[in-house]
Amino acid sequence: MERIESTQNKQVKEWKKLLTRKGRKKQNRYLVEGLHLVEEAMKSDAEIDVLVIREDKVTDYAYLYEEREIDAVEVTEEISSMLSDAVTEQGVLAVIKSQESPESLRGDKPVLMLDEVQDPGNLGTLIRTADAAGFEGVIIGKGSVDLFNPKALRSAQGSHFHLSIIHDDIETWISVFKDRGIPVYGTALDERAVSYRSIEPQEKFALIVGNEGNGVNPQILEQTDENLYIPIKGQAESLNVAIAASILMFSLYH
Repeated sequence: MERIESTQNKQVKEWKKLLTRKGRKKQNRYLVEGLHLVEEAMKSDAEIDVLVIREDKVTDYAYLYEEREIDAVEVTEEISSMLSDAVTEQGVLAVIKSQESPESLRGDKPVLMLDEVQDPGNLGTLIRTADAAGFEGVIIGKGSVDLFNPKALRSAQGSHFHLSIIHDDIETWISVFKDRGIPVYGTALDERAVSYRSIEPQEKFALIVGNEGNGVNPQILEQTDENLYIPIKGQAESLNVAIAASILMFSLYH
């Protein structure tokens, strides 16, 4: 196993760039951190470039690279800390190739679309819930935080390995789903919106949820088949986007 000791090592510098959106896009790679996410990556068909293991964890995590013959590199605690975004690091990371397959989104099951969702915790929770609800995939629209943000990945808890997830234009996909006869539902709080309870549970649909402060873009709402709201009985003005989407995903999918 190769060992790297210098923080100035060229490879280490390239890995560190993966903590930024610009770096991830340029390299077409991203980092997952922690044992659970690394194991989820290994269970999936993710393309793992290399495992990065802290020197005191090499023996503990030997099974990870031995059973799959994955390249692994031993690094010092200083390097491991430099690459970590977690409060408590576990001493193992994986460098993974970004893979998006728009053709895998057919609408055979429901699809969630995210319009300018900017909080990485919300984005990760939305993906995790879409996975739990049995959705086919998630489309992350322009203006949203990207899936490979470390905090988003932690919140998703590996669910991004179980779904088809792409970063793409929502309006383009509204047209695609309509051409396929698949209803598209937005979420809104205006007078034209209808209660989600008026919609019969179904097997195929697309659901759009929006920005934490402003909701779904009005231009997008004009293109949907129906816009839905969740009746609120208490005095809260609205629900967190991830909570609202969770209610709708489980309620609308038959």
